[in-house]
Amino acid sequence: MIAFSTCVGIGMYLQSGKVIYLAGPGLATIAYILAGSVMWCSISSLGEMTALFPVRGPIFVFPHRFVDEGVGYAVGWMAWFSWVVIIAAEVLAVAQLFNFHFKEEYLKNIGYPDSSLGWQVGQTTNPGIWVFLFLILVFAINCLPVLWYGRLEYIFGCVKMFFIVGLILFNVVINARQRVPHASGRFWAYDYPFSFRSQNITLRGGLQGHDKVISGSTGTFLAVWTAITTVIFSMIGFESVPITAAECKDLSKNETVKMATRKISLRIVILYTLGTLVVGFNVPYTDPNLRDNAVNSIRGGQNSAFMLAAVRDHIRGWPHFFNAFFIFSATTSGVNSLYLSSRILHALAETADAWPDNYYVEELRVRLNRTTFGVPHAAVFTSWLFGLLAFLATKPYPAVELGRMATNSVVSMLIVYAIICFSYLQFFKW
Repeated sequence: MIAFSTCVGIGMYLQSGKVIYLAGPGLATIAYILAGSVMWCSISSLGEMTALFPVRGPIFVFPHRFVDEGVGYAVGWMAWFSWVVIIAAEVLAVAQLFNFHFKEEYLKNIGYPDSSLGWQVGQTTNPGIWVFLFLILVFAINCLPVLWYGRLEYIFGCVKMFFIVGLILFNVVINARQRVPHASGRFWAYDYPFSFRSQNITLRGGLQGHDKVISGSTGTFLAVWTAITTVIFSMIGFESVPITAAECKDLSKNETVKMATRKISLRIVILYTLGTLVVGFNVPYTDPNLRDNAVNSIRGGQNSAFMLAAVRDHIRGWPHFFNAFFIFSATTSGVNSLYLSSRILHALAETADAWPDNYYVEELRVRLNRTTFGVPHAAVFTSWLFGLLAFLATKPYPAVELGRMATNSVVSMLIVYAIICFSYLQFFKW
């Protein structure tokens, strides 16, 4: 349930619309299946090795054992970097979600019954205040004893699971009652702009500012490839099961890690794919609120495909509830991200060879290796400090700035997953 709560954050609710925009509704569904297969292979490999050797920091210990010592340490630091960036991304997403506001022109074009839709508190409050408050909340929850932390995460995971199932049913009902007709039919496989795939991809022009549109089969391929990169960012978190193995008390009784790894893979991939499939029936990929050329920028609730499905169907009340739940989801994912990054850093602190040979660094490493009531508070605090990057929310273009770092996080984790798969091949051969 910790792994489920970790995965279901801004990637599910805020970036599924971006995937639909990039690839089109049909190919977006395929992109989730392809990305899910990549994640399943990597985490199944890690889970099987962890079931046999439930060590601290398995994400870098196994490359260290079965590939190379230096490769293992590099994998550990890359994984830690990815998770501390995700802390900032989730908290920044919270600040963006409070800035919930639809343009009057958009509401008028789709025939929404109200002339305005949004949260006034988000328009008049500095986003830095939300960042500060939620960073404190994320840190406080991670300082709880691990037993209480686990109980909270179980509740969070259950709530998220019920919400996703309800969201899928919500979109099925919207499509069934068909208040706003979709051209001559109701499925994206036949009717533009609910077509199966996007017609092209737009590449940013960089410093020159001239965007380039690539159409045809090349544009479709690049769109799907870019969409898969975005999907992988939303699925990072499967490795929570092996990382938490060292703190699991039931390892001696049953195959906890192997079972949990298989279940979380199936749950996440199926729910993500179904969610994208059904929302694609209700929101055209040409919707202006979905348009975003940046791969991993972080935007607000008004850009969520699930939110747009309700608004385009002229439903009142539910958009506010959805946005509030998105904030809850992003906050709990930020809590989990801090938990995972602190455990990776704590495991790295156990090995002196992973650190520079320096007196002050050695003092820091020793402090990071200490725990109180099972919680490595020094590692938690050190990882939490990097969450201060979320104060980029006060900049003019916070989504783009942190989105660039999120792209680096995805690349780092892809390298980590590739090395884990190679480590498994070596492990299996032995």
